[in-house]
Amino acid sequence: MTTSPKQTPKFKVILDSNALFTPLEFKIDVFEATEHLLGRSVEFVLLSSVKRELELLAAGESPKLGRMAVFALKLAEKCRFVAVEDRGENVDDAIVRVAKSWGSAVFTNDRVLKKRLRDISVPVIYVRQKSRLDIDGLNP
Repeated sequence: MTTSPKQTPKFKVILDSNALFTPLEFKIDVFEATEHLLGRSVEFVLLSSVKRELELLAAGESPKLGRMAVFALKLAEKCRFVAVEDRGENVDDAIVRVAKSWGSAVFTNDRVLKKRLRDISVPVIYVRQKSRLDIDGLNP
């Protein structure tokens, strides 16, 4: 009887909506660059609240932001979709809650959200110097 080696679970990274704008704004492939940064296989997660936010932006009044949101939704198809309980909270609150409970990292460029996540020791992936990704709070 042969035994197969145990597969290590992929490292989960929750994407904020602005993380999916990164390829348009900074010409960085978020999926490849994140796996390269972490040096391991990553499971990218899109929460239902983030998807809803992108859909609202896509249907909004700003044509430029709408086009960016449509592009982001296309990119999001590469992610595992996770429906989260609607607790009447905003998108950032949902991201903080899920990241803390899962012990996963979050990819965001939002300063306020980054600070909230760092304050509770959640690893944060972000764009540094408009040219590369960096991470705070994790020793890969």
